[in-house]
Amino acid sequence: MTDTNRQFVLAKRPTGVPDRDTFELVETDVPEPGPGEVVVETRYLSVDPYMRDRMNAGESYAEAWDVGDPLQGGVVGDVAAENGTGFEEGDVVVGNLEWADYTVANASALTQVDPDLGPVSTALGVLGMPGRTAYFGTREVANVKPGDTFVVTGAAGAVGSVAGQIAKEAGARVVGFAGSDEKVAFLEDDLGFDAAINYKETDDYRAALDDAAPGGVDAYFDNVGGPITDAVFQRLNVDARVAVCGQISLYNATEIPTGPRKLPALIESRAQVEGFLVNDFQARFEQATRQLAEWVGDGTIQYRETVTEGLENAPDAFLGLFEGDNIGKQLVAVDE
Repeated sequence: MTDTNRQFVLAKRPTGVPDRDTFELVETDVPEPGPGEVVVETRYLSVDPYMRDRMNAGESYAEAWDVGDPLQGGVVGDVAAENGTGFEEGDVVVGNLEWADYTVANASALTQVDPDLGPVSTALGVLGMPGRTAYFGTREVANVKPGDTFVVTGAAGAVGSVAGQIAKEAGARVVGFAGSDEKVAFLEDDLGFDAAINYKETDDYRAALDDAAPGGVDAYFDNVGGPITDAVFQRLNVDARVAVCGQISLYNATEIPTGPRKLPALIESRAQVEGFLVNDFQARFEQATRQLAEWVGDGTIQYRETVTEGLENAPDAFLGLFEGDNIGKQLVAVDE
């Protein structure tokens, strides 16, 4: 263990799209564990779109950071020191920790990672929060059934790619929206989606849906919002289910567009629209992780990780989420 710890803090609140000046890398002393605490040396940290909302002042489902606060996210790392916790040095753990080389945390905030389930990085992706979000959002909220047509936005991302494969395993026809021809090929050729739409090359989302989902949409997993969701609402079948997971198209907006104006479509379809947070299902996380690990092990679910090297490059990895740079889970390798 070194004597110096690097740590990112929120340098300023961004207006619109964040930039590198939003982040400041500072040096501190490596923390010491108090009673019941663990010092974790970071191997991988996660960057996720919801973190953008934490940079704003005001209320949200995730507590806002103050200027000067350490940035936080999912971290997989090794126990470097502990103080009466039951963990041992060298144990691999996962938790919501700081963007730093080392973080001190209460032992109750950490979960030991089972390396037999998969590479430890997957505890931040397909076997972690994104995978569980896809699992519960698809099976419980969207309630996908055999013969359904299932549409997912952000389909090549960490959540969307898993959600589509879970829907496919359930017997649905799966259609995904993604932002490049490379991602469309990934969805159709690697993951087995029935159709994928490059939204950046499509002028008429509704017409594209008519081609990809001629029978309408029975279940919709929304990660993006905006005009694509407007188009999907017009194609919902009677008794369709909509799981609202994210709205990345709006996270950097300085003014939220007037709306929603597509709700009349729900009258005809009698669709059920439900927002959800993965922590709503916390009591069943182990069940989801075990099932996801089984599917990964037998090839039912494929996954991809986009890994940026170096803690100092974490802001670039985060900003790249809003440019669609990643395929699958975006991670930062701090110390492999």
